[in-house]
Amino acid sequence: MNHLQQGWFTESVTWPGAGLSLQVEEVLHKEKSPYQDIMLLQTKSFGKALILDNIIQCTEFDEFSYQEMISFLPLCSHPNPERVLVVGGGDGGVARETVKHPKVLSVDVVEIDERVVKLSEQYLPFMACGFKHDKVTLHIEDGFEFMKNNAQRFDIIITDSSDPVGPNESLFQKTYIESLKRSLKPGGIICSQVGSIWIKEDQDTMIRLSKDCSANFKKVTLATISIPSYPTGNISFILATDNELVNFKIPAYSFTPEEMNKHKLKHYSPDVHSASFSIPRFARMIIPHINC
Repeated sequence: MNHLQQGWFTESVTWPGAGLSLQVEEVLHKEKSPYQDIMLLQTKSFGKALILDNIIQCTEFDEFSYQEMISFLPLCSHPNPERVLVVGGGDGGVARETVKHPKVLSVDVVEIDERVVKLSEQYLPFMACGFKHDKVTLHIEDGFEFMKNNAQRFDIIITDSSDPVGPNESLFQKTYIESLKRSLKPGGIICSQVGSIWIKEDQDTMIRLSKDCSANFKKVTLATISIPSYPTGNISFILATDNELVNFKIPAYSFTPEEMNKHKLKHYSPDVHSASFSIPRFARMIIPHINC
């Protein structure tokens, strides 16, 4: 299928029977890296957009929603999140946000596709600026291999991946959850994006991953947020920990209004943190392994 037609880009890969279309003013860049097809688009209403394997990864208009929430939901649930690992995150957005937490000392970002990093630096500098922070170390390598050499090192591991296709398919497998567990310090927290609660295929992923997480962690939960450039306007995160004292719905660290203004937070707040774990009843009913 040609996803670029008559000045519009349509994502229908992950949304069977429907599609999300963005009007395109200019194709800024297009290439095939060793791992995936990459496009950078200038859109009419959403600004610059990063597209991987014909799936929208982020847009200038609303990327802050995803980046802030996938970062601060786990960070602000942990009592002392000093060391953070980001698997994926080649656009730099999660790195940009994680360093804002006052207790974070270091952030390792492991991205397999260097071309995503280089093109984000060129076309998405408002996100790739995250790589320039002195707390951040960027590694161009496979996340699995990196974790093999870093057992029990991290307080927080954030999986900022695309959908479970191409180079990211392995990040949605049971063996990956087991690798996360080995790389966490005792009491650490994982957070992974798992798609939309409104899409059957994503529901299947949530069911499978929640089962794998419950086999490895004592507490497993789901958070869901709104973001207009993703299919159905929704994306969800699975979070898990062995620390039974963690209450995901009540932040262990709450940003003050002054801190939120200082860090220019646009979506995340302590209230939004708590609300994101109040998922619709139908979703809780079909994902049986969510236990908190």
